[in-house]
Amino acid sequence: MQLIVRYTHADPAAFRTAFDADAEDRGRNGLTLLQLWREDDGHSWALFQVGNPKAARDYLDGAAAVFAAQAGVTATDAHFVETV
Repeated sequence: MQLIVRYTHADPAAFRTAFDADAEDRGRNGLTLLQLWREDDGHSWALFQVGNPKAARDYLDGAAAVFAAQAGVTATDAHFVETV
């Protein structure tokens, strides 16, 4: 299972700094970064491998809010997907 997230943010440099600082917390919650893309100055996409779906969902419902506040994220759109 994988997770793809589109982040809306105001400052790409602040987003990246906070995103990198959050790597350990994401890892503890079953998420491994596979790819990070910047769409434009206001949007980034991340693709994660999901090792623990419950922990990943719990992270998105809780601890991810701390990251979002630090990163200046104003919106996220997250989708769990599977290869078929």
